[in-house]
Amino acid sequence: MVKIGNIELGEFPLLLAPMEDVSDPPFRIVCKENGADLMYTEFISSEGLIRNATKSLHKLDIFPEERPIGIQIFGDKVEVMRDAAKIANDAGPELVDINFGCPVKNVACKGAGAGLLKDLPKMQKITEEIVKICDRPVTVKTRLGWDDSTINIFECVKRLQDVGVQALTIHARTRAQMYKGDADWSYIAKVKEMQDIHIPIFGNGDVDTPEKAWEYRQRYGVDGIMIGRGAIGHPWIFREVKHYFKYQQLLPGPTLEERVEACRKHLIKSIEWKGDKLGIFEMRRHYTNYFRGLPNFKDYRVKLVMEENPAVLFELLEEVSHKYETELV
Repeated sequence: MVKIGNIELGEFPLLLAPMEDVSDPPFRIVCKENGADLMYTEFISSEGLIRNATKSLHKLDIFPEERPIGIQIFGDKVEVMRDAAKIANDAGPELVDINFGCPVKNVACKGAGAGLLKDLPKMQKITEEIVKICDRPVTVKTRLGWDDSTINIFECVKRLQDVGVQALTIHARTRAQMYKGDADWSYIAKVKEMQDIHIPIFGNGDVDTPEKAWEYRQRYGVDGIMIGRGAIGHPWIFREVKHYFKYQQLLPGPTLEERVEACRKHLIKSIEWKGDKLGIFEMRRHYTNYFRGLPNFKDYRVKLVMEENPAVLFELLEEVSHKYETELV
C-alpha cells in the first residue's frame, strides 16, 4: 500500500499530472471516473494567491468527487511561497504540492519552477517553510536537473526528504529538454536505489500506453506513475493501465458512446464550474482530442467550436453519436 501521510493510494497509484490549461476540475473529474488515483490542480502562482488574483483563486476550486487531490503552487520567494501555501492548505486539499519542475521560460528563467534546480539551498528553504505552515502532507514535483551537465536529482531528493516532503514526483527530463527527446527513467531508478530515501517516488514522462506503464513499473521500481499528455482526450488510459497490470491484456479502446459521454460530462462540468460563456469557451480545446481518428470530423469540430448555445452543443454531441454509430458499424 502506497501512502502519502495518511492518504492511502492503493498498491500502485496512477496520478494525473498538473497541466496548465488542462488539469482543471472538469477534466480531473473525467479522469477520476476512469481510474486516476490522485489529482493535482494546474499550477497556481504564489504571487497571484497572496494578491487575491481571481484567476489564481479560481484554481483552488475542488469538486468533492475528484478527491484525493493536491493543490500545486509555484514561485521563487520564500515568504511569498510560505504565505501562498497557507492559502492552499486552508482551501482543504488532501495535500499541498510544490512545482520545482516547470521548464517554460517565463517561470524557470525567473527563478521559479525548474529554475530552483539551480539553487538547491533556496529550494530546500522554501520547502522547509511550506512544510512548517501546512497541516497536511507536502509533496514536490521536479526534474532531473537544469541540463545534462548539472543533473542534481540525487542531492535534490535528499534535501527535500530531510525537510519533511512526504512524496516526490520526478519528470525524467532536464529543464533544457523541455518536453522533447526521451525521458530517462534510469535516474529515477537510481533514486529508488538510494538506501536513505524512504518516501514514495513517482515517475513521470512519456507514459502513454499500458504496455509502457507496465514496462516502466517493472524496470524502474517506482511507487507509482504520473500521466500527463497521455490522458489528454483519452482519460481512459488510467483504466487501461490498471486492466493491463491485472490481466496482462489490452483493454479494448473506448466505444463511440463512451467518447461522446466523456465529452458531454466534461462539458457539463465545465459549464457548472465557470458558467455558460467561459465554460463553453474553455471546452473548445478538447473536442478534437476526444474525437481524434473519426473520419471526416472537421465539419463537426467547426460546429462544436463555433457554437455558444449549450443546448445546441448537446444536440451536436448526440448527432455525432448517431452519425458515427451508423458509419462505424
